[in-house]
Amino acid sequence: MSLQQTLTVFELMDSAHVSGQDVVDLFARYPGVIARTNRADGPKGGTDFVRITVPGSKGKSSGGTAPTLGIIGRLGGIGARPTRIGLVSDADGAIAAVTCALKLADMQRKGDTLEGDVIITTHICPNAPTRPHDPVDFMDSPIDDVTMNDNEVVDGVDAILSIDTTKGNRIINHKGYAISPTVKEGYILRVSEDLVRIMEMTSGKPAVTFPVTTQDITPYGNGVHHLNSILQPSTATSVPVVGVAITAESVVPGCGTGASHEVDIALAAKFAVEVAKEFGRGTCQFFDADEYQLLLSLYGSLRHLQNRK
Repeated sequence: MSLQQTLTVFELMDSAHVSGQDVVDLFARYPGVIARTNRADGPKGGTDFVRITVPGSKGKSSGGTAPTLGIIGRLGGIGARPTRIGLVSDADGAIAAVTCALKLADMQRKGDTLEGDVIITTHICPNAPTRPHDPVDFMDSPIDDVTMNDNEVVDGVDAILSIDTTKGNRIINHKGYAISPTVKEGYILRVSEDLVRIMEMTSGKPAVTFPVTTQDITPYGNGVHHLNSILQPSTATSVPVVGVAITAESVVPGCGTGASHEVDIALAAKFAVEVAKEFGRGTCQFFDADEYQLLLSLYGSLRHLQNRK
């Protein structure tokens, strides 16, 4: 993963006037990539959703059967203007996701096309609200979580990596990034051995994982405490979801500025790109399908945890 690509996206988004169209324009020189944006408005403002599809050589978009990976840049907003000036910590997820798309597009142009399609989604809002949260304030979103999932959790993907800044807590005390156990239809499954292997290969260090609670995989708005929104995509899909948390050793508010570390964002993006390579060719599994079926036979469905009530 080129740090320069991360910096390119970082600088693009560090603007009070950036829009989804600005992100789409990044991909104008990549004719094989499909990038589009749409506006969504809510009671607290609006945001531009972005969807970037990088077709694979054997992907479903061209009639193939290779599995499709979804990469979501999860966040409330990239900025909290006018109360904060500049990029907020919460922007890391969007920057990482778009960096993944830029890297995959550049690889494709140079002749390195993945087998499976990759669909990257996120949203661009430079003036999102904030909200109180323990132990530090969170970024809020101008639109509701249902709208967020409707635009970011797309049909046709076979697994999802959800990248989100996860620094406003005392649960993860590690600077860099960490991965969650796999979540599927209300079940918190074991951490994927393949994802651990890829994380250790790309970072050159032992894998770092973080705990997930039942509360974290239930929908926002139900009144219970959530670590953050990193696993909210799991409430709106039947495919396996893994959180990729960009982390810090200290407690950093999501609305804090000057708190993004480009090297950590690049590391998370590099991990996601390597997962995309292997997932498309069938050498990376997010969960053990046989064991999941055994859990269903023993304990039944937990899909009710995906519902708000």
